[in-house]
Parts: sequence; C-alpha cells; structure tokens
Amino acid sequence: MSSSTSTISVDGKSVELPVKEGTIGPSVVDISKLYGQTGMFTYDPGFTSTAATESKITYIDGDKGILLYRGYPIDQLAEHGDFLETCYLLLYGELPTAAQKADFDYRVTRHTMVHDQMNRFFTGFRRDAHPMAIMVACVGALSAFYHDSTDISDPHQRMIASMRMIAKMPTLAAMAYKYSIGQPFVYPQNDLDYTSNFLKMCFAVPAEEYKVNPVLSRALDRIFILHADHEQNASTSTVRLAGSSGANPFACIAAGIACLWGPAHGGANEAALKMLEEIGTPDHIPEYIAKAKDKNDPFRLMGFGHRVYKNYDPRARIMQKTTHEVLNELGIKDDPLLDVAVELEQIALKDEYFVEKKLYPNIDFYSGITLKAMGFPTSMFTVLFALARTVGWIAQWSEMIEDPSQRIGRPRQLYTGSPERDYVTVAQRG
Repeated sequence: MSSSTSTISVDGKSVELPVKEGTIGPSVVDISKLYGQTGMFTYDPGFTSTAATESKITYIDGDKGILLYRGYPIDQLAEHGDFLETCYLLLYGELPTAAQKADFDYRVTRHTMVHDQMNRFFTGFRRDAHPMAIMVACVGALSAFYHDSTDISDPHQRMIASMRMIAKMPTLAAMAYKYSIGQPFVYPQNDLDYTSNFLKMCFAVPAEEYKVNPVLSRALDRIFILHADHEQNASTSTVRLAGSSGANPFACIAAGIACLWGPAHGGANEAALKMLEEIGTPDHIPEYIAKAKDKNDPFRLMGFGHRVYKNYDPRARIMQKTTHEVLNELGIKDDPLLDVAVELEQIALKDEYFVEKKLYPNIDFYSGITLKAMGFPTSMFTVLFALARTVGWIAQWSEMIEDPSQRIGRPRQLYTGSPERDYVTVAQRG
C-alpha cells in the first residue's frame, strides 16, 4: 500500500507519484502512471533500478549478504531441510507439516517417469549435442505430451503441470547426460529420495549395481536448495515475461532454461572452474592477480563479485563447507583446484583491491569444483542449475498468473534511429 508520495518535476510541471513499501527492503516509486501524466517514460538499461513486479517469494539484500526464501534464511534451509521441503515452501509459502511433506514427496516421486515416446525424441539429436540444448527442446516438448495440464486458467491443471516439471526435470537431465556419453537411460526408482534418485539415473549402468553415496547425495541436495530461487534474475524475468503472454507453463520454463544457458548467468560456475584450471597451481596466483588488476589485460577472475551481492555471498559459505565434505568423502586430499581456490579466497578477503571493489567469492567459485569431484562434466553444470531453479521459476510463474494486476510484459524504449522519411525507388537512390 502507498503511504507517501514522491514528486518529480518535468518541464516545470510537478507530478506526484505514490511510494510503495515492502515488508523489508527499499521502498519503490510507482511510475505506472508517469507516461499518462507527463508523456515520458523512464530509462533503465538492465532494469537495475526498476521493480517490474510485487512478490512474496524471495528477498535479497545484496549489501548485507542476505538471501531469504519466504522469510527463511538460506543457510538454515540448507543446513536443516531438504530440497523437496524447500520446493514446498517456495510453492505454498509455508514449511510443510510432516503429513504435508510425506504427501508432497509421494506425489513428486510418482511423477518422475516421462512418457515413453520421449525416448524416441532423444534419437533425433546428434550424438555430441550439448545437454542444455537437449533440455531446452525436451522441456518445451512436454507440452506436446501432457495436453491435460496446459490450461493456465485452471488451478488444478497449473498444479499438475508444476508437479510434473519438478518431478520430471531430474529424469530429463539424467537422460540428457546419458545420451551425451552414449549410455542407456536409467529409469527412476521410487524408493529413493529426490536427489539420490537423480544420482542413480546419472551414474548407474545396467552391468552392475549402483549404491548412492549419502554424503554426495546430501551435498547435491544442498546445492539444489542454494540454487532454487534468486528473486527477479534474468531467467526468472524471462519466465514471467513469457508467462505474461499466456504461454503454457512448459514453454515458459523452456524459455527460462534458454536464458539460463548464457555464460553470464548459469554458465558462471563452469567459467570459474576453467579459470582455476588455467591458473593451475597456487604459485601462479600472483601472476593472475596482477593480470586481474591490470585494466589493459582482458583477463578477469571468475567466481568473484556478484551483480546483486556487494558482500560475501551467503550461499558461498555453505558451498565452501560442502566442497570440503565432498572432497574428504572421495579421498581427494590434494586437489590442485581446491588449493588454488582456497588461496584465492584468502587473498580476495584481505587484498585491498578486492576489498575496496567488494569482489567477494560467490557460489560459482566453489560449486564447479564440487560438481567436478562428483563426476559431472562441465557441460552438465548449467543443466543441474536448471534442475534446481525449476521450482523457483514455477513458484514465480504461479504467483504471476494469480496476480490480478498482472499484464502482458511490454517494456518501452528510447528510440534513436532515423526520423520519419519517405520511400525512394531503387532507381532514384544514389
């Protein structure tokens, strides 16, 4: 609700605009009627100062390093909960009771199978197709298989579509991985939890029995929790914008996956891993630190700093601990990548250059090392991100659909092209 106003002066004319206040965080100036009153738009490349929606799902304070899902600190959820509990929280707004959680887990588990014709769908891809290319295609294709859950005006169909995507995303992700390495698909197993089931579908082979390592399963589950939602980022905004047109939910999530594929978004952990590999050993760090500080050198340290967080990324603390747990469990005592990572982190927290520019390690800094140690190739990193973020996209999409003030997204522009001019025939052109 508006509790105060802000005044803007345009060509000597003053216009009062309402100010809206959130539960926590900065207030916003409501400019929705600015054009009608002044004939002007605002100009905000990247929407860095614009709130395009009102949401109750996720809150971030980048200056203080705070991330809350429905009010709960991310570190508490990652430490004490599991991924499906977090899914329930993001979708319904509250943590589930024991009975609600048991029912939710059961419903997700019973939706993990995909239509058998999807197997034939995969054979249309090249053998060396990137797993993210497969994910974009397959998730979009779900609307061709599940016609009974594409009517967005029906709350029941929206619920079924939501459950289907949360449940089937691990199956599709594992199929994309298996296809890329030429191994047969492994079907889901209902007596396993969500993350253990995913690990089995990725790494089991018909020739031998596969036993899920509980430490790795717990670590991956924590990674999923940390990536489940992150407010109005590029891919989430894409899902909301696609959804505002009335597109079916499968198409909206496919659009989000396509956006996430960008190296500036979901591919950041892969870039951080490649950087650590390039540095190689701790004794090379000073050389690369100097390159990073040199404005004339194109080299950039990946995994440091964040567009939102101007403090230590709260997810990075949890990820650092998780990385050590995985490496210890796997008996990796002297991992050169981790040695480089730890040394870089210490420098970043103390070096005047990094402190002044607030270039703190972010979640991508550690997650790439952890996923590599688990056996995932770098081509799968963004797929795992998409798997985890699906629930956030769905929660944001559902919130938008149920918002009575929701309208089709239509950003304005500052036109700088040619003014109006008359057509000239080709014979008359100089």
